[in-house]
Amino acid sequence: MTLMKTIIHNDWQTVLEPVFVSPQYAQLHQFLKSEYATKTIYPEMHHIFQAFEWTSFVNTKVVILGQDPYHGPNQAIGCSFAVAPGIQLPPSLQNIYKELQSDLGIAPVNHGYLKDWATQGVLLLNSVLTVQDGRANSHQNRGWEQLTDAAIAALSDRGGVVFILWGASARAKAKVIDRSKNAIIESPHPSPLSAYRGFFGSRPFSKTNEALAQMGETPINWQLPSTPNTSQSNMNAL
Repeated sequence: MTLMKTIIHNDWQTVLEPVFVSPQYAQLHQFLKSEYATKTIYPEMHHIFQAFEWTSFVNTKVVILGQDPYHGPNQAIGCSFAVAPGIQLPPSLQNIYKELQSDLGIAPVNHGYLKDWATQGVLLLNSVLTVQDGRANSHQNRGWEQLTDAAIAALSDRGGVVFILWGASARAKAKVIDRSKNAIIESPHPSPLSAYRGFFGSRPFSKTNEALAQMGETPINWQLPSTPNTSQSNMNAL
């Protein structure tokens, strides 16, 4: 018997193991090996599963779901909408901060390192976990959807989770969420192309905390520290 390689260093490994041992994931794995060997792919290979490393299955109570990683240099770190300290804030994250200030009066910080949200139970997940440089959605329909569907379905079955779905790709995941056991907050994507079509004014942060309170959960403190928490989690590749 061949032992399963540890890909994620917490309880997500067990939750997602049926996907990791599937033929579909084997095909995705081979595709990614070729892509990383021949093209510029984001995030860096050892950060692909960073969202799961930062927020374990049992601790997840909110999911912020995006489309796919940032496709510009030095931006994607494996967590939806987050960037490393010292990296200029992408426009989508600037708009998220604007809505946070409008919603809860929280002034924007000058970094995009969202780890403090993650450690409170906010899973920063994308529908697709990798992307080619300069080509948004370039790894769509390659197999990531099976894995992220499985993650969302597992959380949905557990119940008591607030799912924040931003944009069409994220909102398509509503089909695998049991609304009787969870809350869904959805709107257009915060990108400059769509933020004014319904993201601004959607009040996702206060609505999330209201839903958590109704579920008997502690609300999220959305105020990020002015100095980012950069302690590292374990990471592995593919």
